[in-house]
Amino acid sequence: MSGHESAGFRQIFTQPKAVWAVAFASVIAFMGIGLVDPILPSIAADLDATPTEAEMLFTSYLVVTGIAMFFTSWLSSRIGAKRTLLIGLVLIVIFAAAAGLSGNVEAVIGFRAGWGLGNALFISTALATIVGSAAGGAGSAIILYEAALGLGIAIGPLLGGLLGNISWRGPFFGTAALMAIGFIAIVVLMSEDPVKPVPVALSAPFKALRIPSLGVLAAAALFYNISFFVLLAYSPFPLGLEAMQLGLTFFGWGIGLAITSVFVAPLLTARMPRTRVLKGALVALALVHVGAALLINSTPGLICMIIAGGLVLGVMNTVLTECVMEATDLPRSVASSAYSAVRFLGGAVAPIAATEIASLIAPEAAYYAAAGSALIALLIVVFGRKALARVNGVIESPVEEAEAIALGDA
Repeated sequence: MSGHESAGFRQIFTQPKAVWAVAFASVIAFMGIGLVDPILPSIAADLDATPTEAEMLFTSYLVVTGIAMFFTSWLSSRIGAKRTLLIGLVLIVIFAAAAGLSGNVEAVIGFRAGWGLGNALFISTALATIVGSAAGGAGSAIILYEAALGLGIAIGPLLGGLLGNISWRGPFFGTAALMAIGFIAIVVLMSEDPVKPVPVALSAPFKALRIPSLGVLAAAALFYNISFFVLLAYSPFPLGLEAMQLGLTFFGWGIGLAITSVFVAPLLTARMPRTRVLKGALVALALVHVGAALLINSTPGLICMIIAGGLVLGVMNTVLTECVMEATDLPRSVASSAYSAVRFLGGAVAPIAATEIASLIAPEAAYYAAAGSALIALLIVVFGRKALARVNGVIESPVEEAEAIALGDA
């Protein structure tokens, strides 16, 4: 364990109340990514929806999140971090509760889109707020944020399974209640913005994508995220499990993702260039999807492939975002928002494409398509190696390294 990590563990319990408030809300925000996963089959059954219509809960959420990511740095740089956080939380509370009250799948899809807007505003601002509010050094605050992120990714599917076992409405109402508590905590415990905002141009993220290095990484992330969300969003249907069993499966997926993103990815990049790690991980991801296709009729085998996929995804998330940080001299908020927007839009395509491919060809065909998408991302990295030459440098500070880990999993 490095020096800054040791200091963080010693000081983690001495953080200001504002840090704990944002960290708690961060856990709930990250839970939203996988919360609906275990209840997709239930929603399809109870609301008389097709698998493709149920998958639109992911697509609408990710489309709006991706588009909003282009503008979050502009907004927060003008109204401040606290207001951006609170707006995001209010939107999540409103739209999550409205989704739980809905009587048809079209309404749930629409309200899930509003949830995506709130999540984009919150996630894009939370890390900077925690680091800026930290006492006793940034290291302990970063460890706290990483812990919140990992907990959210892992607990989301588990909570979705627990509440979804009662009713598909349960996860939506549960999120609304927890986010309302988070809102109150930030209002009461966070007195002012930790860092004075510096205005960012509205066009900055769009111009950033013209830079070859960032453009190559964004293109690779687009196809990588298609592969990511086929594994996450499509798999509940061929598994054919109940909500609680699905929750436990994707809890294992989330734990694997969190562990490799925080611990394994830094070990790999300390020993080899980042682009080499990317290429190896993309090959491994393609193999995971091929394995899932071959084992689609074996529930234990498919579960193993999903959990193995989580281990690979954790490495990919972190290393890709580290590369984004090194790719340009742009402000980190601009580069990450441009990259994240494209990446989320790739994820938005995957769920409905996977169910349509499965319906038209065969259930396992969706996994083969996802393997192909991972290989396209690999080819982009290989042929874009000249543009990516600078990404194999060393991240200069522990804060930057932790931000890469956090943004990668977001």
